[in-house]
Amino acid sequence: MRNIKLTLSYDGTNYHGWQCQPDRITVQETLKKAIEKIVNHEVKVYGGARTDSGVHAMGQVANFFTEKTIDVSSLKKGLNSLLPIDIRIIDALDIDIGFHSRYSAKSKTYVYTILNTPFDSPFFHRFSWHVPYYLDTEAMNRAIKYIVGIHDFSAFKKKNEIYRSNVREVLRAGVKRRKDFIYIVIEATGFLRFMVRTITGTLILIGAGKIKEDAIKEIIESKDRDMAGQTAPARGLFLKEITY
Repeated sequence: MRNIKLTLSYDGTNYHGWQCQPDRITVQETLKKAIEKIVNHEVKVYGGARTDSGVHAMGQVANFFTEKTIDVSSLKKGLNSLLPIDIRIIDALDIDIGFHSRYSAKSKTYVYTILNTPFDSPFFHRFSWHVPYYLDTEAMNRAIKYIVGIHDFSAFKKKNEIYRSNVREVLRAGVKRRKDFIYIVIEATGFLRFMVRTITGTLILIGAGKIKEDAIKEIIESKDRDMAGQTAPARGLFLKEITY
């Protein structure tokens, strides 16, 4: 039995997220069908991260098991010939039988992209949140440091969503401006649903001067979703990479 690890990128605009759902087009289901056409048997595709509807990926990871002898370079070529243009296999390799794309992960890094110009762009609209007013990225970068460490992120999760624990560890976080674009980068051992997008919505308030930089610390301590900012649109969020 072989365990094959795939690294893929995708534009999530046309998909209802990663995870298979009844009567919905998802990345996982689309990939599964393409793999099954090549190996000619049913497979279960495991994903490293369950990206939400409209969220993109630069470095999603998946794995599946097969006894077929097809070499990984041919598999990669074959999958890219079958998959729609908005999903691409970056790498394929044989890996230890015990590897699991989700449970073997040590950390995940997400990047949120903001276009900070007076008018939106027809070229970047699908991949960024357009904010037309000036944002103080230095204030945003100072504020985001409050989330680094082990915290209860109840204030930043999807409202009324229940988890065994709302505690997560953020390993690093930062905000950078490059010309018209602002990038919010967060690496953590795990994330709650909407966590990055809600942190982004809160940072927007700080960047606009509507709340103070240290307000993010008070919001974390409150564990109250109503204290945080809006949930940023899915289209600006990218799963950058998963570390093993």
